[in-house]
Amino acid sequence: MDLSRIAASRTWRLAIGFVLVMVAGVPVVAVSASAAESLTVAGALAAQDGRSAPVTGYVVGQPTATDTVLRSGFTGDTAIAIADSAAETATARMLYVQVSAPYRGTFGLRSNPGLRGRSVTVTGTLTAYFAHGGSKDPTAMSLGGSTPAPTPSHTPTPSHTPTAGPTATPPAGDYDRTYYASAIGKTGTALRTALHDVIRVQTRLSYDRAWEALKDTDQDPANPGNVILLYSGRSQSKNSNGGDPDDWNREHVWAKSHGDFGTTTGPGTDVHHLRPEDVSVNAARGNKDFDNGGSPVAEAPGSLSDGDSFEPRDAVKGDVARMILYMAIRYEGGDGWPNLEPNQSVDNGSAPYIGKLSVLLQWNQADPPDAFEKRRNQVIYDEWQGNRNPFVDHPEWATAIWGN
Repeated sequence: MDLSRIAASRTWRLAIGFVLVMVAGVPVVAVSASAAESLTVAGALAAQDGRSAPVTGYVVGQPTATDTVLRSGFTGDTAIAIADSAAETATARMLYVQVSAPYRGTFGLRSNPGLRGRSVTVTGTLTAYFAHGGSKDPTAMSLGGSTPAPTPSHTPTPSHTPTAGPTATPPAGDYDRTYYASAIGKTGTALRTALHDVIRVQTRLSYDRAWEALKDTDQDPANPGNVILLYSGRSQSKNSNGGDPDDWNREHVWAKSHGDFGTTTGPGTDVHHLRPEDVSVNAARGNKDFDNGGSPVAEAPGSLSDGDSFEPRDAVKGDVARMILYMAIRYEGGDGWPNLEPNQSVDNGSAPYIGKLSVLLQWNQADPPDAFEKRRNQVIYDEWQGNRNPFVDHPEWATAIWGN
């Protein structure tokens, strides 16, 4: 090839990121330098087609809902919003970026509030996040224009996508060295305080958003199109959620009337204690406390109920106990919500208490976390709230705090 004639050649740029160069009348295809260039935020918002691509923009805040981006007082490290201008205020011109576990120490806004206003490049899947134009499952994040691979403190958990089998949970020791570092070796009140400080850092979901979260967190391992109902144990279509008698709806394991916190963002929308359940079974449980005994519950084999208490089927007794204990540690009354506490009563009414504690502790020991519960904890951490239920990772901490 006579390269001296390239200066006279004609060039066409192809849409797929290559350059067609006519050299001495012969077409030659070469890689375009722009093929690896980052998209603008506007370009990424226009794409949203599931491709993996780098996007560069300025960090403008922390998204917490479709139309809500915190500009200060950041509450979590699991998401950032970026825009083509550091001064952007319109959420329609922002890209919501998922910040997965390996990157939170550097790119989480609660840990790094000074990140706001800085240019970042993220490579991820261009798809909706918080029902908004987004980038999920990042494979690289960096300040400015380069995209080096991460150097996480532990082996990254594979990004979650719906699968037919459970996602493996990393060994608890990994989180002991990072997430739970301040709690290791403590007991009693000191352990309780340390765990509260760790798990209170979370992304808060709207009640509507909880529908989508539950379809993800409670997915049937044998049928990705279904969810498993908590008390019934039935596998049911994810899309049969609603208010009809055989639909499934959102069961508050810590009954929302126990503390009167309703369904506004906070304990009423915390997915760690929301579970799918048959509408009629949910009504049968109502706001009853938990205890042993009662009569069989229709459509919930193995579950029992009487006038003042509810006993779930054996396979989820420990799950129920650990959800209640999580709520007691997460909501200590210091953030505008009631101070939730388990006690020995089964007639707590609207007080911020649920019993019986002694029975819940027995259930925690008798029914240790299984693969479904561990996967659920991991998905909530990775994809939705960015915090964990410590009693799923360490069931023994229940005894360390409340005794036998």
